[in-house]
Amino acid sequence: MKRPGFLRKGDRIRLIAPAGRICRDTVMPGVAALREYFDVVTGPHTLNEHFSFAGSDAERIADLQEALDDPDCNLILCMRGGYGLIRLLNRLNMRRFAAHPKWLAGFSDITNLHALLQMHGFCSIHSAMPGFFLTDGQPNPSFYSLIKMLTGDMSAAELHPPHNAANRFGAAIGRLVGGNLSIIYSLLATPYSIDTAGNILFIEDTAEHLYHIDRMMNALKLAGKLDNPAAIVVGGFTELKDSPSEFGYALEEIVRNVVDDRKYPVCFDVPAGHISLNMPLMLGANYELTVRPADITLKPSL
Repeated sequence: MKRPGFLRKGDRIRLIAPAGRICRDTVMPGVAALREYFDVVTGPHTLNEHFSFAGSDAERIADLQEALDDPDCNLILCMRGGYGLIRLLNRLNMRRFAAHPKWLAGFSDITNLHALLQMHGFCSIHSAMPGFFLTDGQPNPSFYSLIKMLTGDMSAAELHPPHNAANRFGAAIGRLVGGNLSIIYSLLATPYSIDTAGNILFIEDTAEHLYHIDRMMNALKLAGKLDNPAAIVVGGFTELKDSPSEFGYALEEIVRNVVDDRKYPVCFDVPAGHISLNMPLMLGANYELTVRPADITLKPSL
């Protein structure tokens, strides 16, 4: 996988809202924190609203395509997720991006763009976005760790998840792929479907019913996506819902039930996803995973 060059202070970055509409009061303090490091350019339609979207499809495509094409841009940072990128994927031209590649960062619905870039052979960063950069008005570890990764300090990329009794021990090396489970599921049988073979699959999600998660994990299994990954790492699964009739399985049981006929390691509670500590992950890069009773490490092998 090709990795764009790391950033230096003062480099140009572009902020876009390619999916859900944004709340100015939520994201602008985080944007101000970015201006301390980079030359920030926002898309012309970033603050637009079209029902639940940050502008019409045409407006969001225009901002995204302009950012992809900009030869002087070093990072495209998405303002938020929500929903909407799957409507745009097959309408983007990657020719100029390939000539002048840059980082793309974000999470949730931005998993669609991570899948697009991996299809074209480029690394990208699963990370917090401006609305999640501050805690009590001050930049938080999610923000600072992203800045470190973007500027080449890979110490922020080494994670030590806490022990979870459902972990399956072992070690693995492979490209880190994945992102939001709902998006991975929605991309099955499309040209953007995540390639899991020999790779470390990362999943996270929020506000899903337990039976929905079970459905998605079983669909991945039926599609062969869980046959031979190098490992599975599970990030934040927050605000999970149950049905009135009670589904009967917790998240860890759902995941283990679909992979217990395989031997690769499984690690829970990776600090990434819809959680306050959303540490950056370099998707497409090689990572090493070690899961032992007293030592769990997920680190890049660049």
